[in-house]
Amino acid sequence: MRKMPGEEFDKLVDFFDAMAQTKWLSAIHKELIHRTGSWSGLNVLDVGCGTGRLLLKGGKNAEKLTGIDLSSRMIDRCREIAEEADYQHCEFLVGDAYDLPFSAESFDLALSTCVMFLLPEPERGISEIARVIKRGGKAAMLNPSVYLTEHAVDDYCSKHQIKDFEKTTMKQWSKVAAKRHSYDEAALNALLNDYGFQEAEHCPVLDGLAYITIAKK
Repeated sequence: MRKMPGEEFDKLVDFFDAMAQTKWLSAIHKELIHRTGSWSGLNVLDVGCGTGRLLLKGGKNAEKLTGIDLSSRMIDRCREIAEEADYQHCEFLVGDAYDLPFSAESFDLALSTCVMFLLPEPERGISEIARVIKRGGKAAMLNPSVYLTEHAVDDYCSKHQIKDFEKTTMKQWSKVAAKRHSYDEAALNALLNDYGFQEAEHCPVLDGLAYITIAKK
């Protein structure tokens, strides 16, 4: 079973934190939070949480927030940001998406944005997410679509007048996506169904260059 080294991402903490605060990705995070419904009273997990911006943005009323990431420096930044925001109901852990350190059916909602497509074996990550979600709970993911290419990003940025660092981050995402996994809706539905999720709802974002997927267990 192939794994990704956490050290690969340690040096990218500042880049990923800034990317999480770009207008385009912040808007997607807001849409994902909206589509998951109220987090009030929920136990919420973010797999591959990065610097925790998404989890903290949506979780003021959650029962508990838990973030896990392979990079120890990402987790250090999560804790700093949570402390600055005075969040008392959150926990951040270094850990592997292939082997989540939680009991079965521990969470009401699990998030995973820009992570599953990066994994050498995405099915292992989806299997673990399915294991830790309660029956009736949800998984919410953000993944690039098969249409996300550098050329498509250039066209999108030109159309929407996106420039400078905002464009740089989007182009970097497309470069990474070209070397990793991509799924159309049917293929992702089949994969999710294999691990006990019902057929998912897919919401296109960035004019179809990516999509938010909400799947119920």
